[in-house]
Amino acid sequence: MSEAYTWLCEKVQHHLDVIYQGVDIPQSSEEIAKSLITTMRLDEVSDRQVPVPHQNHWNEQDIILITYGDSIESETQNPLVTLHQFLNKYVKDTINAVHILPFFPYSSDDGFAVIDYSSVNESLGNWLDVKSISSNYRLMSDLVINHCSSRSVWFDNFIKCEGTGSDFFFTVDDDYDISNVVRPRTSELLRETKTENGIKKVWCTFSHDQVDFDFQNPKVLEAFVSIIRQYLDHGVRIFRLDAVAFLWKKSGTTCINLEKTHEVIRLLRTLIEYAQNDSIIITETNIPNRENLTYFGNANEAHAVYNFSLPPLLVNTLVTGDCTYLKNWQMSMPPAQNGTTYFNFIASHDGIGLRPAEGLLDEKEINTLVNTMQSFGGMVSWRTLPGGKQKPYEINIALFDALKGTTKGPDNLGMERFICAHEIMFALEGIPGLYVHSLLATGNDYERVTNTSQNRSINRRRWDMSELEDQLSNKDSQHAIALQRMNHLLSIRINQKAFHPNATQFTLQLGTKLFGFWRQSIDRRQSIFCISNITDTQQTVVMSDINLIGTDCWWDLITGNEIILDHSDFILSPYQTVWISNTRSM
Repeated sequence: MSEAYTWLCEKVQHHLDVIYQGVDIPQSSEEIAKSLITTMRLDEVSDRQVPVPHQNHWNEQDIILITYGDSIESETQNPLVTLHQFLNKYVKDTINAVHILPFFPYSSDDGFAVIDYSSVNESLGNWLDVKSISSNYRLMSDLVINHCSSRSVWFDNFIKCEGTGSDFFFTVDDDYDISNVVRPRTSELLRETKTENGIKKVWCTFSHDQVDFDFQNPKVLEAFVSIIRQYLDHGVRIFRLDAVAFLWKKSGTTCINLEKTHEVIRLLRTLIEYAQNDSIIITETNIPNRENLTYFGNANEAHAVYNFSLPPLLVNTLVTGDCTYLKNWQMSMPPAQNGTTYFNFIASHDGIGLRPAEGLLDEKEINTLVNTMQSFGGMVSWRTLPGGKQKPYEINIALFDALKGTTKGPDNLGMERFICAHEIMFALEGIPGLYVHSLLATGNDYERVTNTSQNRSINRRRWDMSELEDQLSNKDSQHAIALQRMNHLLSIRINQKAFHPNATQFTLQLGTKLFGFWRQSIDRRQSIFCISNITDTQQTVVMSDINLIGTDCWWDLITGNEIILDHSDFILSPYQTVWISNTRSM
């Protein structure tokens, strides 16, 4: 038995001791540890497989496209095949990773009520299609770890009180204190379910079709480790832990962000790193910023956290023409240490979350943002607070429509405002995540909302591939313009060492109408000053305010124009961004 294997056993056992402290479990932590290690096929782990701490398994070339497996469809083939063809035709030179949102059989919530974790939804394709995409692109997949579908075999067995799954789900009795529970929905938390052993009150954080697992049962953990092993075998290298903040429950608490939830993530990271050293974990925790940052742990939990505060703050900045809140937040963000990074995004399959804006935007700003988005055709989803009061949880709107105007109303600068948002996001510290409907400037899909009765469907259009290709072949369509400009920006970004996710970032002080920051490559050879006019009027950049080194030559990477240092200032058009670099590329 190798020293590495012994060390791994001890480390996994330590995680388990913390997780199950005070929990009556049928096996010892040592036995469970050996079972998990066997499931992950780590019995023969050697010293050379031991993960090296604080390694960055990413660089400036990493761009993740976020999409459903059927966001682009064709009548003649599986959607996953169509998606692969779209990627290869339109973005293969600029995007190297793809997050395919849940591609498993499901019963609701567009994939997040998983019926079967081990198979691919037949309407999308099969594991060979998934493996084919993973051969060309780094593949990110959801691990829907908090809950599954009430139509799953596991829940059927729970109802029958026999077989695998019969003891997988979290239930409570009348003495359980749920008065402080924090959750993002207005539905009843508990679902009364008739089983062979009587009526059970099943915990449902999100909906009554999404039944929560009981991780106090080690069998649940073992089942998910087996799922992770299968995903690794099919090419998954980035794991998005969906809704993981709600995983552990304890009577009388908020049942969110509990310490044992963090320990489960640490355990999964240990197993995944030993099995596939370059794999990474990203936690999806749509919660206030301070709590979100705790999921880095001590560089031993998530490799990356969703930068959930960025979407509401950036949209607020661009519709108000004032970057005060965005700038204050950015100055408060700690640099991610090596081995961790931020996952930046400004649009996703969900809406613009408002919980991450708590403590960053005041109530008046949030109300103005909500009202502005509603005037642009957006919708609002709500959550219930302890005591029964309801509060806006997220704004549901396509980003292209969210930026069609300002608080004054729609204008003709929507495309420039939309591109400006991405010019800022692409340059920030972290890995960019680009939603397919932002890549394509897809607008609000009201027809889909009508068909599904779900607010989030407004930003989940399914494109017909032939229709999309017609639009993209028309250079004057908003979709072709957005795709061309996005690819242009990304082709620049992936060649700049100063845009490494862990390169230095420093916020510039340029007032409220110019948002700027400085990036410096890890080797300190390249500097890029990223400055955006976030208003609908021209703004002047005073050269002395950005303090460029006079002995260097400087270029705006976006236009390719040289910056003349002898000039005392220069003008930025409405929503124009410059990336001023001392090198053309690195």
